[in-house]
Amino acid sequence: MADGSITKRCGCRKDGKRLGAQCPKLRRGNGWNPHHGTWRYQLELPVDAAGDRRQLRRTGFDTREEAADERDHARTLLDLAGRDEVLRRQIADLLQACKPNQPLPDTDHVARRIRAEVPSDNRLTLGEYLAEWIKGRTKLAPATRRSYQDHIDKYWTPHLGQVVLQELGVAHIESVFATIDARNAEILTAKASPVKEVRDAVKGIRTVGDASQRRILATLRKALNDARRLYRHKLVEHNPAESVELKSGRPPRPRLWTDVAVNRWRRTGQRPSPVMVWTPAQVGEFLDFAEAEDPELYALFDLAVHRGPRRGELCGLHDYDVDLEAAAITITSQRTSVGYKIVEKAVKSAAGDRVVDLSDESVTSLRRYLFRRAAWKVVAGDAWVNGDIFFVRQRDGQPWHPETVTGRFDRLVERSGLPPVRFHDLRHVAATLMLATGATIKEIQDTLGHSSYTLTADTYTSVLAELKKTTAEATTKLIPRRNRPKAAYCEREHVVGEGRGEPTPCLPMRHGSDRVQPVH
Repeated sequence: MADGSITKRCGCRKDGKRLGAQCPKLRRGNGWNPHHGTWRYQLELPVDAAGDRRQLRRTGFDTREEAADERDHARTLLDLAGRDEVLRRQIADLLQACKPNQPLPDTDHVARRIRAEVPSDNRLTLGEYLAEWIKGRTKLAPATRRSYQDHIDKYWTPHLGQVVLQELGVAHIESVFATIDARNAEILTAKASPVKEVRDAVKGIRTVGDASQRRILATLRKALNDARRLYRHKLVEHNPAESVELKSGRPPRPRLWTDVAVNRWRRTGQRPSPVMVWTPAQVGEFLDFAEAEDPELYALFDLAVHRGPRRGELCGLHDYDVDLEAAAITITSQRTSVGYKIVEKAVKSAAGDRVVDLSDESVTSLRRYLFRRAAWKVVAGDAWVNGDIFFVRQRDGQPWHPETVTGRFDRLVERSGLPPVRFHDLRHVAATLMLATGATIKEIQDTLGHSSYTLTADTYTSVLAELKKTTAEATTKLIPRRNRPKAAYCEREHVVGEGRGEPTPCLPMRHGSDRVQPVH
């Protein structure tokens, strides 16, 4: 029995009892009937931890040779442990855990695990491994840790948490993204529903975009790379996440709020791009509105518009970072939030550590702010908190929470009637203003603190093209004309807005007659 036995049996019954190896149909003459019954083997395994005997029994083989090959494979695996009884017991545990239709572990795989001093009977699930992995990543930045944890909690553990780590394959991972795509389709369908209750059910729920899906995959890919490469893991032989292909997930390029785009937005509520940029005229309108409606944060908004610091860099700006005599600010740190918890840290790259020059107008704006801040301190009295943060709240001198700044900005934009932009888009606004004045891409890169020239150039190519078009139109209008050519309009009245009929250009136009006629 130490070498194992091989037998042939069938499922035939007589008088309600299995015949097993006694079935007369199993034999044909002096040999076995190849068309009846299946082969099986039985192998004595090392005793378990309690000292009880156990056996490996596997059945369903078409030929005796197949049964003998797998039995010998199991014996080879046990022999890898040599005389180490603990290791032999672990390998026996691994063999006994194999499901009936599951192949036995690969010999090279078990041998490598033994050399790496990893328990050969390890049956970690993906959920268990990810929980241990994120716990051991002690040097992650808070925002990165939160991102990893969110991906694990929302996608990987719920969908694949029970899959054994070593059995995880490409198909498992692709099924998660198929589920995400299906949910995205449900959300979009509901948002477009004519039924208000259906639309309300998904109000505020966002789809998971291509870029987000790539980040979700990157979390798993990093975790599995650690499982494969790090000496303390070496739990998998390959990383299936590296073989999963997703859409490129390129971030959307900024687009300018041209008159056509604004008119379409007012009619339909649709934005040409998730990232939109105001024109210089719209910027001026916003700053005028902000100065009148929110003088407490006006200087911060003004600096964001003209020089483009990030929100965290503005909220983390110190008094000693602002040199109004030299007309410059030094950006070395940022004050951000992770899950609404404040995190103060250095800027994320060497390029972000920079000195940004200020215009005379920006210097004047900041001087006025300092004058107001001094008055706020007198009024607040003992409630005022003395610190070194530059932009603070009027009532108590406390630094601004970054999320509060964004909320105030969003409400201002909505009340102003201007087309919407995000607070982060003010960086793009600053770049657009610099482009309009003829600044080079390199100057914009240095001012915004981009780590790559290519990133800056790729980001603002589309804005530059639209800006040139806008400039061309403005230049044409500067020239006085007695009979300026007018756009051809369709004689049919189009309904625009709430019951308002306004003539709208109808393009393309058909020529070939005495009149220019619209093509409907």
